[in-house]
Amino acid sequence: MISVEKHSEGPQAFVVYKRTWKEAFGSFVRKAFEPSGAMAPMGVRLSPLGYALIFILIGSVVLYLQVWMRGSSDKKNPKLTLGEDGDVRSMSVDISLKELLAVSIDLAEKGGDKVREIREANKLAEKSKGETREGANDPMTDGDLQSHIAIVHGFEKVFPRLKVVSEEHEKKGDETRQVATPKLTHPEVDEVIKADQRVPYEDVTVWVDPLDATQEYTEDLRQYVTTMVCVAIKGKPTIGVIHKPFEHRTAWAWVGHGHSKGLNVQERKAGEGQAQKIIVSRSHAGSVEQVAKQMLGDKTEVIPAGGAGYKVLSLFEGIADAYIHVTLIKKWDICAGNALLNTVNGHMTTLGGEDINYSAEGNPKNEGGLLATLVDHQKFLEKFAPEAKKLAEKH
Repeated sequence: MISVEKHSEGPQAFVVYKRTWKEAFGSFVRKAFEPSGAMAPMGVRLSPLGYALIFILIGSVVLYLQVWMRGSSDKKNPKLTLGEDGDVRSMSVDISLKELLAVSIDLAEKGGDKVREIREANKLAEKSKGETREGANDPMTDGDLQSHIAIVHGFEKVFPRLKVVSEEHEKKGDETRQVATPKLTHPEVDEVIKADQRVPYEDVTVWVDPLDATQEYTEDLRQYVTTMVCVAIKGKPTIGVIHKPFEHRTAWAWVGHGHSKGLNVQERKAGEGQAQKIIVSRSHAGSVEQVAKQMLGDKTEVIPAGGAGYKVLSLFEGIADAYIHVTLIKKWDICAGNALLNTVNGHMTTLGGEDINYSAEGNPKNEGGLLATLVDHQKFLEKFAPEAKKLAEKH
């Protein structure tokens, strides 16, 4: 049945003819295959519309086969969607964590390439985002921005439904279309990780720090600089990647499944009466040293360093016994390190001993202080209990 509606717009009037989709489709098919001219002995000749319909059907079949043969990362309940660059991607209700790990490693390294290239070309284009709560400058460089674009838009290429939280945000007009599509496999991951796991998209949050230790980056203290990616499942840090771009070294871990070969646990074996070594931020080493010696004893050695990623790796390298932070710190700074520590039965908590929630809906700030260790976590918590109480009273 066809219904008719009459509309007027200014001096002109127009009519809209409505009919059901079944009637419209039937009419389209009849039109496509109606005889063009007289009936020939060999059968009916197609009209131009018929040829167009055949090409559309063939194209649809080819497109479907292309997506199916690509072995997309999400094969369950597939639905097609078209990305900004015209690339066909498959979407589903869940995601492969093994592929997400491989992509995270690839993108952390691609971001690191941008960081290294810009530093070596000395084209930082440094700006200030303001001051931290402690009054220190909070800089941003082109290295931060270009690494952010490479990582965040890289995830969009293969996992368009993924929730990604990044420290940086590009301005409208920044070039993103040339971002390379990341790899869905990684040789070391394939060698170490034998089993996969799929989880619902809604449970996954990815935290990105495109350039950790920006202040040190501007000072050309390259050893502290890292790029980091962390995958949290229902708020728990599950996959962590810390890449050191100037050393071409990447540490990664997936809780309950394995970690990179280079992530060796070289915990310090402090003898009786031997001084504890703690690593802290360069920006407030003095104040922490005072607290640390008060809590742990006068022999405590405080190691100032830049970058949360660097500090966590220092625990694995046996440089320090604990990483301590007594002021506000953002979750993109610590999530990857938390996942690495959890994989080897280490710990990262607030100074009060609470686990940190990395859900996207939560507060990106961690204001309860930070304690990270490979061993003796409870002993350190007990020593720093008075400081944890002070922080709790402030917040």
